[in-house]
Amino acid sequence: MLAPATIVVLAVLALPLVLMFRYSLNRFEPGRFMVDALTFENYVKLVSDRYYLGVLRTTVLMALAVTVACLALGFPLALAVARAAPRTKAVLIVLVVVPLFCGNAVRAAGWMVAFGQKGLVNTLLDGVGLAPATLMYTPWAVLVGIVSVNLPFVTLTLQSVIEGIDAALGEAAASLGATPFTAWRLVTLPLALPGLLAAGALSFILTMNAYATPLLLGGPRFQMIGPTLATEILNQANWPFGASLAFVLIAFTLAATALANVLIARAVVR
Repeated sequence: MLAPATIVVLAVLALPLVLMFRYSLNRFEPGRFMVDALTFENYVKLVSDRYYLGVLRTTVLMALAVTVACLALGFPLALAVARAAPRTKAVLIVLVVVPLFCGNAVRAAGWMVAFGQKGLVNTLLDGVGLAPATLMYTPWAVLVGIVSVNLPFVTLTLQSVIEGIDAALGEAAASLGATPFTAWRLVTLPLALPGLLAAGALSFILTMNAYATPLLLGGPRFQMIGPTLATEILNQANWPFGASLAFVLIAFTLAATALANVLIARAVVR
């Protein structure tokens, strides 16, 4: 039997989703805002229109790219934090956590300054005699911006997992003749696999729901689901289609979470 608190939480989470799904089945008519209906035409439009399919594809590909980059950068950083001396570890954790005190829009604005035509990056390129690069409003700018947002979460997740791995196991492998890389590949990496999957799922979900970073760094030509959803609701007043976009986004998030849970369970059993 479910506890009363659990029932309240489920109701608070479920009722808005049910209401949003109901909105997504309505019909949008200019001048009439939202017309009551029971139609799946908004979902049909989403999967049949090349523009919105492109937005979905761009969002998923960006989420995958950001996840790979965050895991590649976050794992060695988390390993260094986990294996550091207590005082050094405290300093490193503070350095990882400090960026979280800045909002996503503030960090994106900082990257806009760095990536501008006369920003820090082009100033450095000019200083070494290279031609300036167009960085703003490109997928690369969005990738760097979202990685900077997600990396602290990934690093902290991996650090807590790595700290649970006995360092003596790596030392034992080294005493048997394993190189540091071999010990990492055969000992640390397999034991950290559940944490890698959890951190990867977290990064993927955060990227799928990104709004401020792709909006500010990607510009109008680079569209992801978050900014597109906001445009449909705030600018076009098309609540039914915006609700269908939001529901699909939630479905992707739940699917990624479920897949991660299955993979983590299998990794733990192994």
